[in-house]
Amino acid sequence: MLAHGILNPHLLSLLARVRHTNMVVIADRGFPFWPMIETVDLSLVDGVPTVLQVLRAVRHNFVVGDVFMAEEFLKVNSRTTKNAFGAALQGVNVTHEAHVDFKRRVPGAIGLIRSGDTVQYANMILVSG
Repeated sequence: MLAHGILNPHLLSLLARVRHTNMVVIADRGFPFWPMIETVDLSLVDGVPTVLQVLRAVRHNFVVGDVFMAEEFLKVNSRTTKNAFGAALQGVNVTHEAHVDFKRRVPGAIGLIRSGDTVQYANMILVSG
């Protein structure tokens, strides 16, 4: 029995299959469903878990080389929210691009982790390093 770290067997299975340069999406509660992409739905209620909580858990088992996020995230969120995301992504190259371009990358991901987050444009694509 697992006693610490990620306990969700579906999330562990997804992360175990990630290889160099593979992409995994961490999405908020409203992100569209992509039928062709394996989705691990961790959402419970609004705000539980958050994208940052998922990111922090995943980073223990996943070498993040690059991250893509929507540039709209920077326009609509508070300085406090932006700082929290910056701190959680410290040491990682983050590229902000138009949300429409961000969504074009999604079909190339091997999996999508859905959170219950309500932060606008909190979605991110992690590229394994």
